[in-house]
Amino acid sequence: MIVDKIKKREIPEKKKNVNIDIPIGKWVKCEKCKEILYKETVRENLNICPNCGHYFRMHINKRLELIIDEGTYKKFDLNLQLSNPLELEDYPKKLKALKEKTGLEEAVACGTGNINGEKVVICIMDSGFLMGSMGAVVGEKITYAIEQAIELKLPLIIFTVSGGARMQEGIISLMQMAKTTAALTKLDAAGLLYISVLTDPTYGGVTASFASLGDIILAEPGAMIGFAGKRVIEQTIGESLPEGFQTSEFLLEHGFIDKIVERKDLKDTISRLIQLNTRG
Repeated sequence: MIVDKIKKREIPEKKKNVNIDIPIGKWVKCEKCKEILYKETVRENLNICPNCGHYFRMHINKRLELIIDEGTYKKFDLNLQLSNPLELEDYPKKLKALKEKTGLEEAVACGTGNINGEKVVICIMDSGFLMGSMGAVVGEKITYAIEQAIELKLPLIIFTVSGGARMQEGIISLMQMAKTTAALTKLDAAGLLYISVLTDPTYGGVTASFASLGDIILAEPGAMIGFAGKRVIEQTIGESLPEGFQTSEFLLEHGFIDKIVERKDLKDTISRLIQLNTRG
């Protein structure tokens, strides 16, 4: 039969799978340009995407390296006990796991240090610890730092990054808004400088309290800043909101912040502001 004479097409053997050695945890995807980047390259570029300029969030330790003079940082040693007012069974376990994973005690670190030789009290929040949410310990740490700034007569610098109040602590977390605000009232009465630096994202109770009460409010480029998310606000007021209305650029245009400062310029900008305030 003619069918038997038709030569069957030879199917080449499938190529063997080639193992590509890509080390786990060495790469990161940029949220803005979607480029896959080598983590070390991003770190060396101050945690900024070298492709599109998108700002990645910074770990507390990395932020300290960027802002505080080497060897001058002294952390406030506060032995604060966990607040679990709602008696949630998994909450203490989650905090313990986060401490081991991040190497942090809580969502904020506070202490003293020098910025280009200018001594300050500084607080730095970290989104890696429950999204930088503010519970009783965070509120107490920030309040203590404010009180130390008053006692030592030093400028206060706070870097904010937060999703807001910590829901696991209920009304106790909301009380931290009034607590930190009252402490800042005393700082203002003492005539001391407070510089608030808003980073991405700063939301909720943090925005509605100490983040917005700086004598000078700075922000990083592209930072998302607000109280509630866009969808929640639109559902509440029944109106559409302009594109990018919660970015630092939009807030600067409408007078809610004083200046947008690139990450590489933050240290020098803060030290100059302190010097001008001292001379004034």
